[in-house]
Amino acid sequence: MNQRVIRIFIAFVLLVFSQLSQAEATLNVNGLSGKVEDNVEAYLSAIPEEEYSTSLRFQSRIESSITQAVRALGYYHPSIHFTVDEDDQTLNVDVELGEPVVIDTMDIEISGEAKDDPQFLGLIESSKLKPGAVLSHGDYDALKSGLRNLALKRGYFEGDFSVSRLEIAPELNKAFIHLHYASGIRYHFGHTQISGSQIEQDRVYSLIPFKQGDPYSAGKIGQLNQNLSSTSWFSTVYVEPDLSGVGEGNRELPMTIQLSPQSRNQVDTGIGYSTDVGVRGSLSWRKPWLNAQGHSFDSSFSLSKPEQQVVLGYKIPLQDVLREYYRIQYGMKYLDNNDTTSLESSLGLERHWQLDSGWHRTLFIRLLNEDFTQGAQEDTFTMLLPGISFSKTRTRGGAMPTWGDKQSVTLEYGDPAVISEARVLRVLGRTTWIRSYNRNHRGIFYIGGGANFTESVFDLPPSLRFFAGGDNNLRGYKYESISPKDSKDKLTGAKYMATTSLEYQYRVYGNWWLATFVDYGDAWNETPQWKTGTGVGIRWASPVGPVRLDFAFGLDAEEGTDKFQLHFGLGPEL
Repeated sequence: MNQRVIRIFIAFVLLVFSQLSQAEATLNVNGLSGKVEDNVEAYLSAIPEEEYSTSLRFQSRIESSITQAVRALGYYHPSIHFTVDEDDQTLNVDVELGEPVVIDTMDIEISGEAKDDPQFLGLIESSKLKPGAVLSHGDYDALKSGLRNLALKRGYFEGDFSVSRLEIAPELNKAFIHLHYASGIRYHFGHTQISGSQIEQDRVYSLIPFKQGDPYSAGKIGQLNQNLSSTSWFSTVYVEPDLSGVGEGNRELPMTIQLSPQSRNQVDTGIGYSTDVGVRGSLSWRKPWLNAQGHSFDSSFSLSKPEQQVVLGYKIPLQDVLREYYRIQYGMKYLDNNDTTSLESSLGLERHWQLDSGWHRTLFIRLLNEDFTQGAQEDTFTMLLPGISFSKTRTRGGAMPTWGDKQSVTLEYGDPAVISEARVLRVLGRTTWIRSYNRNHRGIFYIGGGANFTESVFDLPPSLRFFAGGDNNLRGYKYESISPKDSKDKLTGAKYMATTSLEYQYRVYGNWWLATFVDYGDAWNETPQWKTGTGVGIRWASPVGPVRLDFAFGLDAEEGTDKFQLHFGLGPEL
């Protein structure tokens, strides 16, 4: 009895030792590259590393996984050899793929109304399945699912495969593909029923990007959802076709739009910091809809040490709700910065158009009144400024775009014959470009500026004059510290300004980047004295937007001023 117990104990110890030895085994797979290697790694990743061993049973398991992985990419005759390094418990696997299975026959037919649909023809043409190509089961499955999905997106709701067959002759290394898709008819948009809207139905109908009788398209449904959400009128948007009539001979599908009104009042608060204005608090109150015509109201109040501002706006959408509207805006701002003390109020009327080219055009007129002290000058000016502006923004890639550009240009005119203190033509423009290389390299370039074509800069209020320097203008110099000066060495503001910047960013880890930059520019009246700022910075793609910290040096800073500036900012780069 004791001997039996001893034998059981010894067997148990050997089993435990065997398991411990297996847990220390490593696996090396040789002879593969590219997509085949990636697929084998994906299959083997399903096996926990603590189950690795050098046993014959484990070798059989590995051989089965590798065989499945390479067959999926057309290699049906792999040769797999195992060797074991007993010293460090390593299992070496040498794989020879052998001759691949290639596609011999591509028998693909589309029947029904999709037969001549260019999107179906394009999908087949773009498939990687070609006669003579190495068979890939993934590409075959992708084409099948692609045809099904495209049919649903394009309104062929009765479509199905009459033939769906992949034949493989491993001994011949050949594959034969047979896909026959019968699409049936293409359904069209029917009557659209709207429910739950607090806005006039004509306004909502104007957001629908299709007409009754147009061919069905899931892309149009998505655009409709986006259009309805972009108005900010509704808290929930639900759009769906009624598919109950599919197969009953009626080609048109009724559409249902279910809406819920947005809250009539929305309040947001925020706090931020930049080295230009220091700590900044903000409060906004919006009424997304005021009446059945979809009019809206918005207001914002911002507070920082050098400036306090309140803006009230009233928006009146026109027939083309998202692309055309009027906006009435009133603003009041108090500024106490450097040599400027100013209280300004402005009332503006704007007409907006979103053009098919992507440009946003605004025709406006604003009445500006400003009571100010600028250096040694104290005065009160009133200006009536009609103008026009164009802007366009394109981006790809989230909060820190991998690609993007933004252009803007504005023209304003004031004349003493119509209220204004002086005759002035104002021209402002800016262009910014973002480009990336691979995942880890970004470049940002901008050039911008403005000009006041007028007799004297002293005939303009400070808000129309130009000052350079700061976080987003000319780094290495204090906020709005660059302009001509008067006889008492006080800033006067300038008639002209031009600045440009070139910045390179390198991703260090995750959402963290290092940056280096050079800024160049000036604000002047007669002759520019160009100034250069340069430095390095840190960028973080935070959940609330890019965070920027720059260590900048003003290479042409005046004697007696600090040539080093620390700049911090939060907000979009475009």
